[in-house]
Amino acid sequence: MDVDVIGLLLLAAAAAGWVDAVVGGGGLLLLPALLVAAPTTPVPALLGTSKLAAVFGTSSAAIAYARRVKINPRIVWPTAGLAFFGAGTGAALAGMISSAALRPIIMVVLLAVAAVVLLRPSLGAVVDPTLQTPRRVTAAILLAGGAVACYDGLIGPGTGTFLIITLTLVTGMDFVAASASAKVINTATNLGAIAVFAWNGHVLWLLGLALAVCNVVGAQIGARMALSRGTGFVRAVLLVVVLALVARLGWDQFA
Repeated sequence: MDVDVIGLLLLAAAAAGWVDAVVGGGGLLLLPALLVAAPTTPVPALLGTSKLAAVFGTSSAAIAYARRVKINPRIVWPTAGLAFFGAGTGAALAGMISSAALRPIIMVVLLAVAAVVLLRPSLGAVVDPTLQTPRRVTAAILLAGGAVACYDGLIGPGTGTFLIITLTLVTGMDFVAASASAKVINTATNLGAIAVFAWNGHVLWLLGLALAVCNVVGAQIGARMALSRGTGFVRAVLLVVVLALVARLGWDQFA
């Protein structure tokens, strides 16, 4: 791999870390960059390498958030535990289910997310603790730790975004608290996926660790910006990432 290509990959990893730390969706940048840089490498190996880089970024962002934002352990830790196994299941199914069949469904869900965020400007602006009933907490754990985590292992890009929306809509968190919680859960999904990819020999370790360094730098910058600028900033970036995800998935589906 040429030096200039590696340089672009490192830059993409840093940008992906920034996006992931704010609203998730860093895979939207890093995975396509890997696909372009290494077109002959098997896709599972690129997925595993992307996860290796991302787990360092998400965990470092989680630590940065934890110093300033109080997370709800009743929601976050059970979700993270389930997410580890959910992502591992998705990674195990990665070669069995056609992503092309899932893309139209995911695009519809993302457009619905964009509509909800646009039409409900109060969403994520303040905490609504009245929504954190036992039934809703259980639903959030199952959705985030099961369905979203499985998607992360299966396809990946946009997982953090789905986690933030799930936590905001279902449990009434504000965007900053939801983003902080999502980093912990996303770290678990990355670990679960890596475990399966590594077991199958689908990780480029040296490249992944080099990308991880830049991913951490981007994640630290992103977490600090989200904390300092608040929910309005996170909401704006969330909308941009959701629309970019729709465009990317639409290109993959129809181009």
